[in-house]
Amino acid sequence: MPPRPSLLRPILVGLIFVVANVLAYLLLPPALIERLGAFGYVGALLAATLANATVIVPVPYYPLIMRLGQALNPWGVVFAAALGSALGELVAYYVGRSGRHVAETTPFYLWVQRQLRHPWRAPLVIFLLAAPPNPLFDVAGLLAGALGVPVWVFFISTFLGRIARMSGLVLFGVWLDAS
Repeated sequence: MPPRPSLLRPILVGLIFVVANVLAYLLLPPALIERLGAFGYVGALLAATLANATVIVPVPYYPLIMRLGQALNPWGVVFAAALGSALGELVAYYVGRSGRHVAETTPFYLWVQRQLRHPWRAPLVIFLLAAPPNPLFDVAGLLAGALGVPVWVFFISTFLGRIARMSGLVLFGVWLDAS
């Protein structure tokens, strides 16, 4: 049975995302990594902040974080990239807070909206959506701001989710370097 048409687009987008990141990882010039490595952890923080500050449009910064994790202390890169990523996501949060977000009626949007209205579920849902590479996380940021989730709950939940994400990325990069 062929996949439903509604699933075809996300599958294609995910496949393009994976291929683009793998190609960027493989083609990233070592000289560029050395130059960026001179910025060290600040470079990881800035790259993650800028990449995550773009609402809706994904920016492939994972290969850079993986390479920096090979050149520097991996746990320092994890912390810096997670902090930068959480800071960048505050843009979507504050756009939602200002009330300038597009109201959607997709099942995912409605599900996130229901979860974020519950004070005990909101931090868990934010964490679970922030941890995997998920381009739909901006929806959660917009809704968290619009629904009045406290900024500290959003930031801490996002930061912890991004610690999990960056740990996986950096450790995968270190493993690739070792093999």
